[in-house]
Amino acid sequence: MIFRTVKPEDTEETIEIEQICFPPNEACSPKSMRERIAAAPELFLIAEEDGIIAGFLNGISTEEKVFRDEFFTDASLHDRAGTNVMLLGLDVRPEFRRRGLATEIVRRYADMAAKTGRKQLVLTCLEDKVCMYRKMGFLDRGMANSTWGGEAWHEMAMNLGPRPEMHR
Repeated sequence: MIFRTVKPEDTEETIEIEQICFPPNEACSPKSMRERIAAAPELFLIAEEDGIIAGFLNGISTEEKVFRDEFFTDASLHDRAGTNVMLLGLDVRPEFRRRGLATEIVRRYADMAAKTGRKQLVLTCLEDKVCMYRKMGFLDRGMANSTWGGEAWHEMAMNLGPRPEMHR
């Protein structure tokens, strides 16, 4: 598996994977995905195997500490100097799931973000994913101030200083 940042030629494949991984009410629109890739390619980590994108994690950085739904749709909120990263999507193709790839992507992403001076990763997730993200080192902050896709979300955060080892 190769881990790398996104390239412009990855755009259509990432859009396709997003539509596979998320229901229509939660998936990033093609327009928003294009804007994210253009605005924050350094915060878009891809896992690739044999020329196929197996999965990815993307976000934007900001000085804000609390997640808000506008991060999903407004790439202009990306502040390259921001110390917090709002994670916008962890996508793994179905045929690459149950191999620890999501955990490995998050681990590498956290290391990459820490090396560039970021202090914290923040995400929202549905109730059924809270345990998975806890195992990756995120702390549950409780219910998020998010109504994205008409769902109830938890806000979770990972400090990028010294942190516990992720469970594999």
